[in-house]
Amino acid sequence: MSESIYDRRWEQGPRVVAIGGGTGLSTMLRGLKNHTKNLTAIVTVADDGGGSGMLRQDLGMPPPGDIRHCMEALANAEPVMQQLLTYRFPEGSGKLTGQSFGNLILAAINGISGSFDEAVAKMSQVLAITGRVLPVTTADVALEATFENGTRVLGESKISDFKKAQDCRIQSVRLLPEHPQALPEAIRAIEEADLILLGPGSLYTSVIPNLLVDGISDAVRASKAMKLYICNIMTQDGETEGMTASDHVKALLDHSGPGLVDLCLCNSAPVRPGLVERYKEEDAIPIVVDKEAIEALGVELVTRPLASETLNYARHSFARLSAAVMDLYRERADTRIF
Repeated sequence: MSESIYDRRWEQGPRVVAIGGGTGLSTMLRGLKNHTKNLTAIVTVADDGGGSGMLRQDLGMPPPGDIRHCMEALANAEPVMQQLLTYRFPEGSGKLTGQSFGNLILAAINGISGSFDEAVAKMSQVLAITGRVLPVTTADVALEATFENGTRVLGESKISDFKKAQDCRIQSVRLLPEHPQALPEAIRAIEEADLILLGPGSLYTSVIPNLLVDGISDAVRASKAMKLYICNIMTQDGETEGMTASDHVKALLDHSGPGLVDLCLCNSAPVRPGLVERYKEEDAIPIVVDKEAIEALGVELVTRPLASETLNYARHSFARLSAAVMDLYRERADTRIF
């Protein structure tokens, strides 16, 4: 390979694939775009609640919300466009109440495009995003959860309330119809990646649904890239109450098979006392990091101070998280790429 191509490659940074959905993934992307331009977000399309669910029902399109969040995080658009993306219609706007204008833009572009992934690519161009955002599949899928008492509920938006009513853990989740085909570009991105990231985000409704799409888990497991699971800072009300970090890792492996990840990255910074008390009211606590149990699963534990010191929520700092991820990559990844 010529020196000029080699130099251009490293100017752009390592090829990073981030798999997930929701606020956690978009927060991480906001930091990662400052470290590499070779960035691909692979995003779940199982959401059926809120504004995304309305558009899915009314227009027959995949839910745009998680995709739009990721594009917002990676956008290099003018300030007015950034404001439009995050604008939500106020009370009294009928069916538009609470709807995101960014969702409507993507819905309109989908209406003039041949496919949803084509619409996402067009909107990515409009927003001049760093890297790219890919729906994990374009199939019309629903998420079903099975609980430890044998009961089931269909619909991502129903899982949290149903879990609270059952008062028992989620045993597993699956997509219906089962085994939807992955977007070919998503598989190709995983195969070409230097670094693969899963999470942070809702374990059963944002991260694991991607692994249930045909070809995704197999591609990640077969990859020679460094593979890293980023654990949440807090347990999640209605989803992961009482679960330790090793429980999170085990759930990932149970839904995908061994060899999915090499490392588990957990927060070591204390959560501010005022936040801890507030989260306790929602039955959420800082996740217990049980090192021996994680490593018994064949996954190495790494801890770093990742929690934001300024937000009024116990969430990752995008700057801390992205810096920790890239430091780990530089320290440990196999750099024999060419």
